[in-house]
Amino acid sequence: MNKCSANETAACCCVDVGTIMDNTDCTASWSQLYDNHQQAEEMLKQLTDKARQVESEPCVINARFNEQPAGVELDVDFTFSCQAETMIFQLALR
Repeated sequence: MNKCSANETAACCCVDVGTIMDNTDCTASWSQLYDNHQQAEEMLKQLTDKARQVESEPCVINARFNEQPAGVELDVDFTFSCQAETMIFQLALR
């Protein structure tokens, strides 16, 4: 068996899910610059809708709009109840 920090089984070289997903990272962040406040608001609505589709318990959404010389920067943190939901949400954004 290989030496590594993850728990592997000799039979299939699998890694225990607990070594990858330990529920310590339940927040996904989004940051992007938009031409105007309306575009930023529309994106926030789209992102919120995606988060609501994934959540098993209410996702805590913390959105900030920062006026910049080039437009409006949208910064959002989505905190889910578990890391699996966070990963599903992040994959849905790709």
